[in-house]
Amino acid sequence: MAEFDFDLFVIGGGSGGVRAARMAAQRGARIGMAESGPMGGTCVNVGCIPKKLYSYGAHYHEAFEESRGYGWKISSAPVLDWEILKTNRAREITRLNGIYDGLMVNGGVERLQGWARLVDAHTVEVSHPDSQITRHTSKNILIATGGEPFVPEIPGRDLAVTSDDMFDLPEFPKRLVVVGGGYIACEMASIFHGLGAEVTLLYRGDQILRGFDDEVRAFTQSEMRKAGVDVRLHSEVSRIEGSANARKVHLEDGQVLDADVVLYATGRKPRVEGLGLTELDVKQEKSGSIRVDKHFATNVPSIYALGDVVGRLELTPVALAEAMALVDHLFGPAPGKPARTVDYDLIPTAVFTHPPIGTVGLSEEKAREEFESIRVFRSDFKSLKHTLSGRSERTLVKLVVDAASDRVVGLHMVGADAGEIVQGFAVALKCGATKAQFDATIGIHPTSAEEFVTMREVSRT
Repeated sequence: MAEFDFDLFVIGGGSGGVRAARMAAQRGARIGMAESGPMGGTCVNVGCIPKKLYSYGAHYHEAFEESRGYGWKISSAPVLDWEILKTNRAREITRLNGIYDGLMVNGGVERLQGWARLVDAHTVEVSHPDSQITRHTSKNILIATGGEPFVPEIPGRDLAVTSDDMFDLPEFPKRLVVVGGGYIACEMASIFHGLGAEVTLLYRGDQILRGFDDEVRAFTQSEMRKAGVDVRLHSEVSRIEGSANARKVHLEDGQVLDADVVLYATGRKPRVEGLGLTELDVKQEKSGSIRVDKHFATNVPSIYALGDVVGRLELTPVALAEAMALVDHLFGPAPGKPARTVDYDLIPTAVFTHPPIGTVGLSEEKAREEFESIRVFRSDFKSLKHTLSGRSERTLVKLVVDAASDRVVGLHMVGADAGEIVQGFAVALKCGATKAQFDATIGIHPTSAEEFVTMREVSRT
């Protein structure tokens, strides 16, 4: 008789948890999983997927306007049907939920619906929707519960919504106030402005998108403002007042803004409440994130954690990579393959503002701290598309080069398809590409991407 019910019990059915469960089951391990909500986690349900779908929807609005310069005559102004967009999005998300569930069931994972908490280092208690409570033992336990939006304590905070709520608002907001300056705030501001809302973005800092390259931050803000988003810096909310259908946002400087919806996108926190971490003395950071070592082990033997709940890089592909590394660590690598580890350097990312951002490697500021001397190559231009579209949108491309080695250590873009373009260049940077190798590469013409291999003049050192 086995000592434990499972070899690995996974708490959380998001990207990292599902990948770990599926890959471990393929190695012949006995796997259990508890998820309290729909499968797929933040990314599938209220993150990457619905956000990108709504971003596509917003771009249609821009395309209708741009098409006139290409000879298309639109007899009447296109109108967004919010209910159709929500319904179609919900259908697609439900389809993805089913796929994730199927991966577990068909992969031999025992899938439990309910909220799980740790009882001890090898026991999990699951509270099911029907009020039944079950207990399960496991040699190892993985916490992959992700994160959730954080709203600060301000008067009227109950009148605000978070990014989790934005995809299914009962009515489309004609006037939207977004509080925050991170990537979620900027994405939501761009998307809902594109869908037709009047958007004001309030940020208390000096510049939006803290942590990104400074030039990228300034360029993106300029383009967002040019498109019609009212970006206000050094702005703090003192309180929110209003009824179910209208809000008044009071600022510290005395200004009052009217809004149909107030979105707080001021950060996220790890979803750890009710997991039993304190009772087992599982170590956490001040932020609440779970402290783990290079193998994603906590200070309690047999308990592991990965993904957003550990607060390293909160990106879906990172959680997937961490899951694969953990499975190799616990159950050994696949036959003939080395054990995987996660390299957090040169991880590309995109921000789906309008225009979008793509970036990989160091910002100019970080590169100046790390290297004795750098060279910066940059270009901003109106893309070929907009020579006829009538829009004034510009594109920024930028390379940051270590002068001593000639290696490209940072690559940044703000412009159409930035995420798609930068993904390819990320491979080159991962391979240690030099500026000379970029220069020796022939570009594809006419594209925005070719600018990365045609820049010859140093902008600054």
